[in-house]
Amino acid sequence: MSAAGRRVSVLRIRPRTWVVLALASAAGLVMFFWPLFAPPRPEAVAHSADAPLIFVIVMPVVLAVVLAEMSSGGIDPKALALLGVLSAVNAGLRPLGAGTAGIETVFFLLVLAGRVFGPGFGFVLGALSLFASALLTAGVGPWLPFQMISSAWIGLGAGLLPRRVTGRAEIALLACYGVVAAYTFGLLMNMWFWPFTAGTDTQLSFDPTATVPENLHTFLIFTLTTSTFGWDTGRALTNLLAIVLVGPAVLAVLRRASRRAAFDAPVVFDPPRA
Repeated sequence: MSAAGRRVSVLRIRPRTWVVLALASAAGLVMFFWPLFAPPRPEAVAHSADAPLIFVIVMPVVLAVVLAEMSSGGIDPKALALLGVLSAVNAGLRPLGAGTAGIETVFFLLVLAGRVFGPGFGFVLGALSLFASALLTAGVGPWLPFQMISSAWIGLGAGLLPRRVTGRAEIALLACYGVVAAYTFGLLMNMWFWPFTAGTDTQLSFDPTATVPENLHTFLIFTLTTSTFGWDTGRALTNLLAIVLVGPAVLAVLRRASRRAAFDAPVVFDPPRA
């Protein structure tokens, strides 16, 4: 593979890290879908009581990924500095769209960084970017833990895309992934509140007495009629246009930064001189 298409895994995925990521993803799935199996009581604000507990669980998991790699030499100060810089840049990009008509400018850089630096880096960057942007825009609320884990999955998935795809095919692959990620993010973020706030006597309401497939069918209809053709499509178009228009330039900058930082260069100590 050429140097331009080579991907450097800044946060290397060792077996221990895979275990942490798997546990984090499993906990995230439980966060979103537990109402289907343990019907809750509808509330005015979804997860208003359990969001602080979820937040306390999510952040240590993200930190565990970083600390596990630091303790085993898998991440160095250069990688941590890069993680901080990209998280700050992503947090600064988000207010440019602020979700107006579904325009979200926070995800395209996450996809590109996950592609260049690997799935572990993308996972942590996704969670920290949403956390930093929430602090910047005063967007801290019960939805934040769910946004963080959803964005972490987007960065993780971008890092797992096939490596051998380069050139225009790579941009097309990333653009398609950005579109799929936008709709997936909207689907997940609908699930975090739908069982609580869709009402109790409408055709789109969560039914505590229905089976899981029946509720999933109702949920898909709810998503199609409320967000798919509005917010989610706007987010998908934003990702598509941003990756196609500025993706090649941003990928070149990120790969140049990774080469100059030499994340994958082995550390060699010279013997002391006589």
